[in-house]
Amino acid sequence: MANAGASGPTALRILLGSELRRLRDRAGVASAEAARAIGGSESKISRMELGRSGFKEADVAILLSLYGITAEEERDQLLTLARRANQPGWWHSYGDILPSWFQPYVGLEQAAARIRTYEPQFIPGLLQTEEYAASVISLGDFPPEDVERRVSLRATRQRRFRDGVLRLWAVIDEVALRRPVGGPEVLRGQLEYLMAVAKQPGLTLQVTPFEAGALHAAPGGFTILRFADPQLTDVVYVEQLGNALYLDKREDVDRYTLAMDRLSVVSATPDESIDLIGTILEGL
Repeated sequence: MANAGASGPTALRILLGSELRRLRDRAGVASAEAARAIGGSESKISRMELGRSGFKEADVAILLSLYGITAEEERDQLLTLARRANQPGWWHSYGDILPSWFQPYVGLEQAAARIRTYEPQFIPGLLQTEEYAASVISLGDFPPEDVERRVSLRATRQRRFRDGVLRLWAVIDEVALRRPVGGPEVLRGQLEYLMAVAKQPGLTLQVTPFEAGALHAAPGGFTILRFADPQLTDVVYVEQLGNALYLDKREDVDRYTLAMDRLSVVSATPDESIDLIGTILEGL
């Protein structure tokens, strides 16, 4: 198993879950049998193997024995991984304002090495100014104190990108650039920031112009997260009203990757995109 020393807890859960699923398959143990061994349900085994729940060390130890893992070194490595996967991430301090369906995304985002995102409605969160973010968040009719904390959370999420740790490829629909979120001055500040940050080596920024029409076949926004650890599969995040989809099956990831590739082809080049943003700025 690859060294997961730099991974966050969400990535560690996915890594451990994937390893448990591999060991179960190798041992020829049905999920129902594994569930009985730990006094749980098949859905619990599924959540564990998908990395979508915490791990009790006792459960992991039982499963390892069931799967025939008796070597002390291998058991210790996996049990240590289980302990580290249960450690809360920094974003847990925002648990009172973070919906449960969004918390896994923040964890995945913190573990990702590369993110590709398409946004047809708003500027992507990782590229929003504080004023623009406050205006977007305020659309949800949150109390002022919640808006302030959500803006703080978004700014903290941006830190890995600003520090050059995370590579970001953002494709933004021209509609999002023209939508007067927060008024002309807030939008102006946001577009000026985009023009400045577009020159950073860790960002590829493209704009999908009006004339692209429906050539790209992407009816809504989505994000593809890729991790440095080769054992972690790509994850596609699709946000909906009040919930979200997390897709990691190869056929789903391939479908969204193809859609992203098509978007990149029909969108303006990075240099053309900066020119287009400048033109929109001149018209404000």
